[in-house]
Amino acid sequence: MFKNLKNLKNLKNLFSVLFLVSVLFNFAYAMENQQTKNYEKILDNGLKIIVKENHRAPTAVQMLWYKVGSIDEIDGKSGLAHLLEHMMFKGTPDVPAGEFSKRVAAAGGRDNAFTSNDYTAYFQQIPSHKLEAMMALESDRMKHLSLDEHEFQPELKVVMEERRLRTDDNPQAKLFEQLRATMWQVHPYRRPVIGWQDDLENLSADDTKQWFKTWYSPNNATLVIVGDVQHQQVFEMAQKYYGDIPRREIPKRRDIKEPKQQGTRRINVKGFASQPLLVMSWKVPTLKDIHTDKEAYALEMLTAVLDGNESSRLNRNLVRKKNLATYIAMGYDGVSRGPGSMYVIASPAENVSVEDLEKAIQQELAAIYSEKTDFTKELQRAKIQYTASQIYKRDSLFGQAMEIGMDEAMGLPWQSFEQRLQYLQQVSQQEVKAVAKKYLVEDTLTVGVLIPEQE
Repeated sequence: MFKNLKNLKNLKNLFSVLFLVSVLFNFAYAMENQQTKNYEKILDNGLKIIVKENHRAPTAVQMLWYKVGSIDEIDGKSGLAHLLEHMMFKGTPDVPAGEFSKRVAAAGGRDNAFTSNDYTAYFQQIPSHKLEAMMALESDRMKHLSLDEHEFQPELKVVMEERRLRTDDNPQAKLFEQLRATMWQVHPYRRPVIGWQDDLENLSADDTKQWFKTWYSPNNATLVIVGDVQHQQVFEMAQKYYGDIPRREIPKRRDIKEPKQQGTRRINVKGFASQPLLVMSWKVPTLKDIHTDKEAYALEMLTAVLDGNESSRLNRNLVRKKNLATYIAMGYDGVSRGPGSMYVIASPAENVSVEDLEKAIQQELAAIYSEKTDFTKELQRAKIQYTASQIYKRDSLFGQAMEIGMDEAMGLPWQSFEQRLQYLQQVSQQEVKAVAKKYLVEDTLTVGVLIPEQE
């Protein structure tokens, strides 16, 4: 009798949690719809324009996303996508080198750019009445970028110095770079975004010119505008500044398949560090179709259950209870143009070996898919926290523009935010157990260890 009463209480708690999630989601969705409106248009040259009106403050964000990243490079030319990102600030006939960012700052804004495996993006955050000036600047370098030799060589040295500081002199970064090169043996993800040092030393200004000519076309780009704007005016300005840029044929991209891994791969990297570091990475699927790729939602929830907050399983059991680690974190690269990965990063506590920590992590992962394990409450808590974090992220205009642009670059429908949250709420405990048991196995695992050395 008492057991049945306990089950009934748990069931009531579960329904309360689900109701709270529903209220939070519906309230946020209603507020979002009241404050924002979304519009989309494609110019004749193929440039897609997405406008999200948000009139809470007189500011705006312009982001121009090119669907090209290090995944599109070839062997011997690594780092080219990132190098061209640097060269995009080296001027045009009308805007001298170094002048672009000065003009953005003079307009009361800020600007920057970033390159990843999958995309390259440029942005300006400005007062909304300065948007037209930003369109003129951004479209000018899409049309008339100067790629002179005298600007190229100094910037190449800047990139090589960046590599030295961020990777070669950083043992943790070196470990991650070597781990990816071991994990992916055929796929382009094995190459670092910043490029291998030898490749950088042999790149030329002509390489950047060819890269620009090949990929920086309006029909390979998405213009995202979020903020205090009128969509029709934005479309008119976009036509004025971007509309006359001719489209070019984009090379056909090959979907490169990684050969099936047949056993755990291991790599050790020595470096000057105060303590060892353990990284475990598994090959897992990513979200390609929002309606059919249900395993991706389950993997997202698996990560949230194991490491969604400080009271989650990995931190609670291995750091706070057993004192086996001083730090532990888990992540999932669930959206990408290529294959995905799930990883655990951990530092062993004093007098704990890396081997013992790895064994303890494996035991925690195995416990997740054990038939005896019930983490229903943890899963529901993770859903609430995940939903809240995604909704709060939308308070930022920049965050909204990032979300839209990234979805477009990855080939996902940018309007699918609410649908994807709903699918996440539907993930069951059994689905989480199933993906953990299926993918967190030895045959998909690569292990990297940082071994501390004296300087």
